[in-house]
Amino acid sequence: MSSSLGHLLKLTSFGESHGSFIGATLDGFPSNFEIDFDTIQKELDKRKPGNSPLSSERKEDDVYKIISGVFEGKTTGSPITFLIENNNAQSKDYSELKHIFRPGHADKVYTNKYQIRDFNGGGRSSARITAAWVAAGALAKQYLLNKYSISIQAVVSSVKNISIEHPFLLANWDSANQNAIHCPDEKKAHDMIELIESAKLEGDSLGGTIACRISNCFTGLGEPVFDKLNADLSKAMFSINAVKGLEFGSGFEGTTKFGSENNDNFKNNSDGGITAGISNGKPIEFKIAFKPTSSIKKKQEMETVDGQIINHCINGRHDPCVLPRAIPIVENLTAIVLLDHLLLNLKFNQK
Repeated sequence: MSSSLGHLLKLTSFGESHGSFIGATLDGFPSNFEIDFDTIQKELDKRKPGNSPLSSERKEDDVYKIISGVFEGKTTGSPITFLIENNNAQSKDYSELKHIFRPGHADKVYTNKYQIRDFNGGGRSSARITAAWVAAGALAKQYLLNKYSISIQAVVSSVKNISIEHPFLLANWDSANQNAIHCPDEKKAHDMIELIESAKLEGDSLGGTIACRISNCFTGLGEPVFDKLNADLSKAMFSINAVKGLEFGSGFEGTTKFGSENNDNFKNNSDGGITAGISNGKPIEFKIAFKPTSSIKKKQEMETVDGQIINHCINGRHDPCVLPRAIPIVENLTAIVLLDHLLLNLKFNQK
């Protein structure tokens, strides 16, 4: 089972949803960098469950600790390991699913592939393990901002059929932090929240899109042919649970235009800040599509391990919409990929 991401900066993830701990090791991080520990915790607080009526009722403090790679508050250059304790797992909620494959989950494919699965919260396939990715990415995010003034921000750009028509034309996304759905359009945010609350009351769920913007990234990051910056960002984003699509710049809309309209030039950003797999100095802009949460309380047809079809509803604590809590995952995984490519670029350009 693959649990690592990256080239010179490598993220290795470990742990399960209902295990004692989840964690991540960041290997290859530069030495002698002074860590802002509170900022890492703030990033984790954005992702943790139980913060709003739009999220799962699971209550996890998500207080992290670093057990290696740091001395007197600074990185040493050796692997940095983050641990987060699971202290609110309720495995009894999943005992009835031992012999049932939940639709839209990893249950059946994991069983077919590994001949065993942890049915408690999905085990290794659970989005719970992304908390440790956020902790590790928060350190990379700090480094990019402090050393290179590179900033990363993601916002919710659509929920079901409610969307911001060109989110990247909204230059100021600061207002996104003022509402529960983290959408920079206040009117659309209100409508999105109402729609999610309605779906939650009906025991259903909703999907949508997240827009991410990287500002002040300089030219030259990306290693064609097979390690293009957009290719590695895509791999990281598709590692997040529920991600089903991704587009950079004009994306799929660009397929409806003439080349004379869509070609990237000084007036537009059709390439989304990455041309031929290399950052071109413009803001890097991409959108990620998330499917509706698969665990819902509505009764559905499900397959049992012995091949029977039954009608069943999934109990437990689940997000009616994953988008608000996915934002810090998107931002901090992006930071890891970007710092990895920055380190690759420094190595390539050494004289």
